Amino acid sequence: MQQEEIIEGYYGVTTERKKSGAYAKLDFWQSATGLVLALFMIAHMFFVSSILISDRAMYAVTKFFEGSLFIKAGEPAIVSAVAAGVIVILVAHAFLALRKFPINYRQYKIFKTHKHLMQHGDTTLWFIQVGTGFAMFFLASVHLFVMLTAPHSIGPHASSYRFVSQHFWLLYIFLLFAVELHGSIGLYRLAIKWGWFKNLGIEGLRKAKWGMSAFFIVLGLLTYGAYVKKGLTQKHEGIMSIQQAIQLDEELHKEGKE
Repeated sequence: MQQEEIIEGYYGVTTERKKSGAYAKLDFWQSATGLVLALFMIAHMFFVSSILISDRAMYAVTKFFEGSLFIKAGEPAIVSAVAAGVIVILVAHAFLALRKFPINYRQYKIFKTHKHLMQHGDTTLWFIQVGTGFAMFFLASVHLFVMLTAPHSIGPHASSYRFVSQHFWLLYIFLLFAVELHGSIGLYRLAIKWGWFKNLGIEGLRKAKWGMSAFFIVLGLLTYGAYVKKGLTQKHEGIMSIQQAIQLDEELHKEGKE
């Protein structure tokens, strides 16, 4: 290791006594990866909520992301590739964000005392973001692993089967609140940090943040209910395996071609 790197590592300044730019670079990449994940979250919610329109609409969205515009039958491996990319970005974002977490009990107590004394709303939002981010690292990883390894099992019938018969409803209800709160708070903090939408002002951005949280949580709960209802109906009708559910989705594709 060069002497310049040792000095910068210990003191956070270069040999020319200039403040190291490494922290700013890490901060930029944390913001960039967070923005990509937040925008993906918004798009993902709209895509999965297509089941509120109809089974055929949800399946059409699924096939679209399998590249049905270019590949006649679609290719689930494309979904796996997207899931792999999201996993890489998620791990990078979590790694960059961890450096700001309280790393021991003493730091946690200092932060808690500071939050109590300051009574500052944005400090409380940051604390919520830390908690939801920690939860997402585990909850989202399970969901993304399924999308990575079983992309062919995405569809109105197969996804509903996963919700109810494979008990993913328990994972998804916690993931819904963690993702929506973390994402909306993150976008709000990014807007303030980088000076976006200055004309709205702080109060305007806060209203937009809470409006966004409420909208996506309500949309998420309605979508969640639709998948659970369909899953329960399928269970009552004797759909006892994921293969049967996938076959029902494939029949939608055949009907669409007729």
